[in-house]
Amino acid sequence: MRVVLGEDLVLLRDGLIRLLRAYDFEVVEAVDSGPALLEALVRHRPDVAVVDVRLPPTFTDEGLRAAIRARKRVPGLPVLVLSQYVERLYARELLSDRGGAVGYLLKDRVSDVRQFVDAIRRVAAGGTAMDPEVVTQLLARGGRDQSLAALTPREREVLSLMAEGRSNGAIAARLFVTEKAVGKHIANIFAKLDLPLSEDDNRRVLAVLAYLDRL
Repeated sequence: MRVVLGEDLVLLRDGLIRLLRAYDFEVVEAVDSGPALLEALVRHRPDVAVVDVRLPPTFTDEGLRAAIRARKRVPGLPVLVLSQYVERLYARELLSDRGGAVGYLLKDRVSDVRQFVDAIRRVAAGGTAMDPEVVTQLLARGGRDQSLAALTPREREVLSLMAEGRSNGAIAARLFVTEKAVGKHIANIFAKLDLPLSEDDNRRVLAVLAYLDRL
């Protein structure tokens, strides 16, 4: 699996390169600025991009802006963002094209290497990998939304776990309920949010992204 990495801190960048290679990823290019990241993403069209939000020259949102611009030129380009903070506006922008294949993880919460690697692979496959804290803050934005208010506390839990990219089985294990119960909750969620029911995994992801985008 081909990866383009955008990270300006030398030690962290080298550490990520070693980690990715240890799990059989091919790091085709590692860059340390927004302009270089955009050029690398468009040129290589990798299977997935792992991107720090804050890169030179502005050290604000340069990395994410480059990734968003790259997705416009390479539709569906999988992007996993790493950030020190929950950047609500940036997360919303990442979700706004509803194309799927996106992730947003907080750096200080990426302590489990296998979970991190799984998140990269999930995004590369077209899924989502949202940090629980990011999901919580995105959901909090929509607290006054009527459709969100219609969800029960359990349905909100299920929606959060769906947005993290978890399967029905994983959600059931996390909440100590049956998969059948999870299926019923998901059906209720889609009905209350006026989102189409579908057995297709990709449409499920797109529906979650569409919902998060309007929060």
